[in-house]
Amino acid sequence: MRLIDLTLPIDESLPARYSFQTEEKRIANQAGAYTAIIHHCHYRSTTATYIDFPSHVKETNDGSDAANYPPEKVFRVPAAVIHLDRPSGSGKIGADELEAACSNQDRADALIINALGQNRFDQIAPQSVYLGKDAVRWIIQNNFHLLISDAYESKTDPQLVFPDLFQGGVSAVCNPVNLYLLTEPDFLVTVLFPRFVKATQVPCRVLAETTGGENYAKV
Repeated sequence: MRLIDLTLPIDESLPARYSFQTEEKRIANQAGAYTAIIHHCHYRSTTATYIDFPSHVKETNDGSDAANYPPEKVFRVPAAVIHLDRPSGSGKIGADELEAACSNQDRADALIINALGQNRFDQIAPQSVYLGKDAVRWIIQNNFHLLISDAYESKTDPQLVFPDLFQGGVSAVCNPVNLYLLTEPDFLVTVLFPRFVKATQVPCRVLAETTGGENYAKV
């Protein structure tokens, strides 16, 4: 087994969205003394790598949040991987393109789209590579319930990607990294996040696990 971390770390490189302070507290009693280090963090729900549940959009609210989302839908989920290697500004991704690049959609519940090759989502013109409406329909029709992608919506040619995904019951992981390292066709993916009540969007950690050639059935 090999684990590949697909998570963008939360650090001081995100100053507009994140602040971090450290407090030291001295603990002393009859058994001895030690210094505890306590952290105070403040961040937006779109900080670094994050997950959107369908209830993130009011019109598609299904009552899901970070506290009640079924753990089996984010733990060791069989995933198909698509690599497209699109350059910055290359525009819309269509259903035919996804279909041609995916050989194992029939045995996966999650879909990983590496649209940008070795480029990170923040290394191209913002939202200049994006999913078309037919691509979103293809994702939903293939019964994926978890999407991890470095391309979603367009700034200049809006597709309503997120409302359509959420209406189809698909949760979306945004701003993943290292997708180009997923060189095998099958992985198990796990998305970890704190159980915040009422949080419909929250930073998360995403791990991809090699399957060692073992096939997993689509649920």
